[in-house]
Amino acid sequence: MAWKELQRGAHGMIGEKSLEPGRPIPHLRWWMAALLFASTVINYIDRQTLSLLAPYLKQDYHWTNTDYANLVIAFRVAYSIGQTLCGRLMDRIGTRRGLILSVLWYSLVSILTPLARGFYSFASFRFLLGAGESANWPGATKAVSEWFPKRERGLATAVFDSGSSVGSAVAPFLVLTVYFRWGWRPAFVLPGLLGLLWLMVWRRTYHTPQQHPRIGEAERQMILADVYAPDVKTSGPKPGWAELLTLPQTWGTIVAKGLTDPVWFFVTDWFPIYLVAKGIPLKSSLLAIWVPFIASDLGNFFGGAASGYLIKRGWSLGAARKALVVFGGFGVLLLIPTVLTFNLWAIVVLFSLATFSYAAFSTIANVLPSDLFFSESVASVSGMSGTGAGIGTIIAFELIGYFSDARQAAAAHSFDPIVMVAGMVPFVAMILVLVLVRNTRATEEGLVRRI
Repeated sequence: MAWKELQRGAHGMIGEKSLEPGRPIPHLRWWMAALLFASTVINYIDRQTLSLLAPYLKQDYHWTNTDYANLVIAFRVAYSIGQTLCGRLMDRIGTRRGLILSVLWYSLVSILTPLARGFYSFASFRFLLGAGESANWPGATKAVSEWFPKRERGLATAVFDSGSSVGSAVAPFLVLTVYFRWGWRPAFVLPGLLGLLWLMVWRRTYHTPQQHPRIGEAERQMILADVYAPDVKTSGPKPGWAELLTLPQTWGTIVAKGLTDPVWFFVTDWFPIYLVAKGIPLKSSLLAIWVPFIASDLGNFFGGAASGYLIKRGWSLGAARKALVVFGGFGVLLLIPTVLTFNLWAIVVLFSLATFSYAAFSTIANVLPSDLFFSESVASVSGMSGTGAGIGTIIAFELIGYFSDARQAAAAHSFDPIVMVAGMVPFVAMILVLVLVRNTRATEEGLVRRI
């Protein structure tokens, strides 16, 4: 069987440590979700370090907004390419080994970042960090497809995806506290050490439901009956990248992230700079930075729980997912009124409502690959959607850097056009997802699941 071959293949340079057979752990699948959540938290603390320190590093190294945008883009280029490549790799070597390699890579890069001495060395480290971190979402999405039935996938996805907002909310307190006391170099080392700690737990704990020695038999059978039985195909080869890209469902998943994630990354990577441009001191607004990310965390759970509730109420899988897409598309429009105010808490409230709505949309965007595709293609399609998000973010950040520098004379209004576009783009994504994600001839041919 494939999973036995995977278990044998896990030996070698990575090593194989596992739990000893023993008393079953109740609700073990949610412990797996908690591990994925922790990985995402650390992932986001790691990537947020630069954006939080940007206002200070810009002064120390005399970077412009365009310079900073290019540093972020160095990360995004590697992250974008890596998502598709790592997604395919995950489908080949498995979730466990794939995430071991990923977390080990980016933790070491983070620990070595203090060796940077200027723009080009920072850009190199950010590129390497992006390559390592790119496997997190394809890997987590594949893990959810392995461990959760469809009625729980939305909530399970919300659990790990909420790690992005929790990590972003925690990062200011950890990173800036370390920075103000010890400087920027220890601030970059800290998330790398957290990653190595997580890796020790993951290597020992994560296995598929077929392999895990501590899963109860009832839970195992419940998972396998829903997750694996529908994956049995009667004919036809496993679809490759080219065949997957001919399917509207694939493009629906790409659009769902490609036109929404850039808005989130604008918030995570530019919000401190945006507040400073509005004339709001960063040191006195740590709580303000924190609140939109907590709102996003709540939005993740709302999206996952609400779609699961609708399915239990008899809605089709597609209708339940699309209802949350519509909610998110309209909700992110609330970014637009922020251009009319300079009040810190008015900005925070509007950003919070928008990030709550974005996160509900994002949860559905992340769960679509496991809803639509069979096990051997889930990480590949998730990686493609991540690459789409990366390309969209690179384009967005180039434009943000250029226009914010070009409009510096407008002072506090320099970001107004950027924020207005950020509010409208997810609405366009909503429309495209409603059109592309549907049952087609490919559904009848068994290339994708019925939604």
